[in-house]
Amino acid sequence: MLKINNYIILACALIAAGCKKKENTEVYPAPVNPNLEYFGYALVDVGFDDPTDKEVKTNYLDEVSSFTNLADILVVEPTDDIRERITAMSNSGVKAMLHLSELFFENVGTVAANSTADYSLRSDYQSRWDQFVLMNEMMVYDSLVQAFYVGEEPYWNNISVEELTLACDYIKSTVPSVKVMVIEAYSALDQLVIPASVDWVGFDHYFIKDPQNDVTFLEEMALLESKMYGNQQIVLVMDAHFIKLAHATSGIGKSDLDFIARSYYQLANSNQRVAAIIAYFWPSGFDSADAIGARNLPVNVRNEHVRIGKAITGK
Repeated sequence: MLKINNYIILACALIAAGCKKKENTEVYPAPVNPNLEYFGYALVDVGFDDPTDKEVKTNYLDEVSSFTNLADILVVEPTDDIRERITAMSNSGVKAMLHLSELFFENVGTVAANSTADYSLRSDYQSRWDQFVLMNEMMVYDSLVQAFYVGEEPYWNNISVEELTLACDYIKSTVPSVKVMVIEAYSALDQLVIPASVDWVGFDHYFIKDPQNDVTFLEEMALLESKMYGNQQIVLVMDAHFIKLAHATSGIGKSDLDFIARSYYQLANSNQRVAAIIAYFWPSGFDSADAIGARNLPVNVRNEHVRIGKAITGK
């Protein structure tokens, strides 16, 4: 009986091994889309400490710099001095993407629309920006910054067209060498009006199994492109985290995120308006306590991200 049980256990193990998802080990060549030059993560240097590890850490540049060339920094006050941080990124072959919403906009209440948050342009937005630019010598350090990220999901958060345009125009008029970027929520794409001063534009829509072939996602991409000026480029926001309730309900397991990443890469490679992929997000615990960030996803997923990042960045 013992031998039979051992045989059964062995057979089950072999079957399980055979059914185990096979990891893609393909080394991707350089993208065929000549404009696809940037790959990076959200929440790399924004003051967020992953609550699932045992160390206090809010800067993850050392974990991603070997295969990325774009990372974000949060700016809250006009007195924030980020010169050392953007220099550290540059020394690692990474350009900074600055979150500027707090500098320009403030939550003034609630409304019965979209996210219900009511964000308005600060009355002193110009002086706040001028102070930040002066403090950080942006005319000297501008080459280390790839993008200014303005008004996160602006129309979803009820920022008006006029106020978003004022913010983007003022940034572009003062530091014209850096890209101005706007990312909208997919559910507010119908409302999206893109200021002419914006260079990079995108939208976020997660929990999609195969964005390259998903009809809804491609319709959203087409809608975005229909609203863009000819010189503007697309940033693809890649689903790179796992929330059990949301992903599992959509039929997505943690290990499936390698295929999803590949689908985003193939979509980006097929559309010459795409200039960058920003993966959302790196550390765990953001958005919800059980959210798993890319740094804690299964090894097959992380390896896929590395392959994609190295293909795009050439690292």
